[in-house]
Amino acid sequence: MTLAEFDEQYRTKFDIVCGCDEAGRGPLAGDVFAAAVVFEKGTVIEGINDSKKLTEKKREKLFDEIKEKALYWSIKTATVEEIESINILQSAMLAMKRAVEDLPVKPDICLIDGNKTPELDTLATAIVGGDAKSQCIAAASILAKVARDRYMLEMAQKYPQYKFEKHKGYGTKLHYQMIDEFGASPIHRQSFLKKYYAKLSEEQQKNR
Repeated sequence: MTLAEFDEQYRTKFDIVCGCDEAGRGPLAGDVFAAAVVFEKGTVIEGINDSKKLTEKKREKLFDEIKEKALYWSIKTATVEEIESINILQSAMLAMKRAVEDLPVKPDICLIDGNKTPELDTLATAIVGGDAKSQCIAAASILAKVARDRYMLEMAQKYPQYKFEKHKGYGTKLHYQMIDEFGASPIHRQSFLKKYYAKLSEEQQKNR
């Protein structure tokens, strides 16, 4: 079954089928992004898949095609401050809720990637691995991922010492080296760094 065919199953019962996904739950820095996408019945976009399985170049190309061919789409965020206040899972749910509610129509059903659904004023179903099963979820994953990557490139210009353009805020060896050298920036998620700082402190105690 193709990703588009998966969605068509839902369209036998529901008129407006929305796919929703987030990007940026794992990084040590930056906002979490989410997107919501509604396609018209019969719309098929070739090459669409889980954003993690696509090259950056392919995602960029599909980003424009999705926005052009979608009936409706929306991209929203939850901030670093919100992540620190209510935790990353709740912030991802909040970003998805905002994306769905920002659509100009109320979906009849929302297909949510993962095993949890945000609190929505509409029917929602969680689909584990949904970004590799459903075209509208995969499209949402691409919009969220590309939008977040572009945001991290902006942050790279604002905080050039952290080299965000290379790791997009994820916990790579280079990123940790930059944190060691410059400390945390205003867009770092302090709660994500607690374990790292605790480990560093432990190592320093051992080396005394």
